[in-house]
Parts: sequence; C-alpha cells; structure tokens
Amino acid sequence: MHTMARCASRRVAAAAAVVVAVALAVSSGVGATPETACRAAEEEDRRVDYGFCVSRLSHHHDSPDADTWGLAKVAADVGVCIAGDAAYDAKAMLASAGGGGGERAALERCAELYDRMGSAFAAAYDDINRRDYAAGKEKAGEAMSLARRCDGAFADAGLPSPLERQSSESVKIAVVCTAITSLVK
Repeated sequence: MHTMARCASRRVAAAAAVVVAVALAVSSGVGATPETACRAAEEEDRRVDYGFCVSRLSHHHDSPDADTWGLAKVAADVGVCIAGDAAYDAKAMLASAGGGGGERAALERCAELYDRMGSAFAAAYDDINRRDYAAGKEKAGEAMSLARRCDGAFADAGLPSPLERQSSESVKIAVVCTAITSLVK
C-alpha cells in the first residue's frame, strides 16, 4: 500500500510538471499552436475572436512550426493577405461601378486605404521579426484604423459598405496580431 501511495504521488507530481511545462512553453513561445496562442490571446484581449483566430492562423503555411513569436508574425502576414484581397475587391467593384457619385469615391478611397493597410501589416511583420514589439503593435493598430476609415467613407456617402466583411476581418486580424504580440516574452 505504501508503494501505491508513492506511485500515486509520483503521478501527481509528473502531471503537475507537465502542466507547468505546457504553461511555460506557451508563455515562452516554444511549442505554441494556433489553438493555444489564440486562447491566450483571447485571455489577453477579449476582443479576440477565438474561432476566427484559429481558422486564419491554422491555414497559414508557417503555423505548424511557429512559436508564439512566429504566430505573431503569421497574424501580421495574414493581415497583409486580407488587406491585399480587400484592395483587389475594392478595385474590382470600382471597375464595374458607374460614372461618378459617392459609391465610386468611397471605393477609390477604400482601395487606397487597403493598399496602405497591407503596407502597415507588412511593417508590423518586419517590426515583430526584429523583436520591436511596440512598433509592431502600433502598425497593427494603424491597419485597424485604416479598415475603419474605409467603412467611414461609405457612411459619409450615406451608403452601406460592400466591403463590410473585409473591414471586419481586417480589424479582427489586427486585434489578433496585437494580442499575440503582447504574449511574446
């Protein structure tokens, strides 16, 4: 019986060691997964959409081997892709839009803003890569502001934005990028 108690005690100690190791791995970035990073990001910032975070980061080719630092860069790179797709969408809508008017002006403005947003996310990636986390988070925040300004261009014209989904996803990935970057130690 005494031997069984010692074995049980060792199992409890081993289980506790595993929990501590996992917690340290996530906080130091070693062995992070999109799921663990997104859960921690959600705890860091309640604006993080966990499902969106996991979905977008999991589909990136660098995610399987990334630590927390790498996933922060992945989030910035996903932001570049989302902004590029949104700029393409705005330009395609612009090509089929009529002559003048508020819609055309708003689409022109959004195409420009999404191009700038792509550059802001690329700068965030570079800053995070250089481990200048404050600058990376600042650039992700700039990208978020640019997305909101696109929606504002349509609101100013008194029109619903046909780019609402793109703006929403841009804001979501900027929040994810900022929150995961805050986790990097």
